[in-house]
Amino acid sequence: MHFPVKGGVFQRAVAACKAVDGVSLTIEPGETLGLVGESGCGKSTLGKTIARLYEPTSGGIAFEGNELAGLSRRQLKPFRREIQMIFQDPYESLNPRHTVGAIVEEPFVIHKMGTRTERRQWVADLLEKVGLPESALGRYPFEFSGGQRQRIGIARAIALKPRLLICDEPVSALDVSIQSQVLNLLMGLQREMGLSYLFISHDLAVVKHISDRIAVMYLGRIVELAPAEEIYNNPVHAYTKALISAIPVPDPTHVPDRVILEGDVPSPIDPPDGCRFAPRSGFTHAPEWIETLSPFEEVSPGHWVEACPACTSPPR
Repeated sequence: MHFPVKGGVFQRAVAACKAVDGVSLTIEPGETLGLVGESGCGKSTLGKTIARLYEPTSGGIAFEGNELAGLSRRQLKPFRREIQMIFQDPYESLNPRHTVGAIVEEPFVIHKMGTRTERRQWVADLLEKVGLPESALGRYPFEFSGGQRQRIGIARAIALKPRLLICDEPVSALDVSIQSQVLNLLMGLQREMGLSYLFISHDLAVVKHISDRIAVMYLGRIVELAPAEEIYNNPVHAYTKALISAIPVPDPTHVPDRVILEGDVPSPIDPPDGCRFAPRSGFTHAPEWIETLSPFEEVSPGHWVEACPACTSPPR
C-alpha cells in the first residue's frame, strides 16, 4: 500500500510513502494473529487495506478462495459482511448524532435485512451479547464510558456474523481494568461465533494474552512470525528482541536487560534498501546483506524470520 506524495505547483506525485511493502500473511479459521510494531510501521494501514478501506497499490487479498483486490464497490458488498473492523478510538468511530440503536442497526439497513421490528430485536440481542442493557438503544455515544463505547463498536462489528474481525488497537484507549474486560469479551465471542482475528496492537503483553501467532512488523514489512509462546521465549530477529525487552515486569526488584535501539525509524518515503532495520541495529551489515535479502527462513517449525544474517545472528 503506497500513498502518493504530491508536490510542486501542479501537485503531481513526486514520490510514494511505502506504508505496507511486500507483506504476506495467512490467517486460519478461528485463529487470532497478533500484529505488533512501533507506531508508524504500517499496522493499521495493513488492517484497513485488508478490509478494503484502502485500495491496495498492488498485490492480492485472498478471502476463502475469492480475490478481493480490484473488486468494485458493488462486487465487494457481499464480502463486507464477512470482514468487519473494530477501530482504536471508540468515540471517533461512532456517529455522535445517531443513537446506539441506529448505529448498531445500520449494517442490517445497508444490507436490507429484516423488518424494522426484527432489526430492533436483533440490536437488543447484540447489546445483550456485549454486556449492555436494552435501555442503551435510545441513548447517544457521549452518554457512555470509553469501555461501553467500545462494546457498542464490537456489537456493530459482529452484527452481520462476519468470519474475520480486524481489531485495530481496540483496547489501547481504555483503562487497564477495562482492557481486560474487553479482551475477555472478544475471546468469548471468538469461541461462540468461530471468529478469526487480526489483532493489531503495540502492547506486547496484551498481544501475548490473546494471540495464537504473532507477526512483528517494521517499516512496512514483517520481520518475524511465530506462535505466541515461541516468539516470546525464543525471539530471533534483533528488532523482536528489542520490543520484548521493553515489556514492563511487575517486580520492583527486577532489573531489565533492555535493548536500546539507535536513532529513529527511517522514512517510509525513502526506506533503506534490503534490511530496513540495518540503520538502527547497532550491528555491522555486509554490503550484500543490505542490498539484497533472501526470502523468509523457517528457523523452527512455524517460526519464520527475515533472513538478515546480522539481525538474526548479531556478532557478540
